[in-house]
Amino acid sequence: MIGQGKTIEEARKEVGMVIESIDNIEVAYELGKIHNIEMPILNTVYDILYKNLLPKDGVAKLMQRTKKSEFEQIV
Repeated sequence: MIGQGKTIEEARKEVGMVIESIDNIEVAYELGKIHNIEMPILNTVYDILYKNLLPKDGVAKLMQRTKKSEFEQIV
């Protein structure tokens, strides 16, 4: 629904129940910042939900990232 241009409140009203991804993303976003974990997909979704990033711009942002090994962060 967000991808269709609806606001968080419009999506909540239409669904009529808890939307876990919206309700939990702020916590995950903050934990990533606290622990210095790079989470580009989560950060982009957060920006779409809370910083008015257009979904199509979020996809472009993700696709234009520099390629690198994702395993570097695990160690």
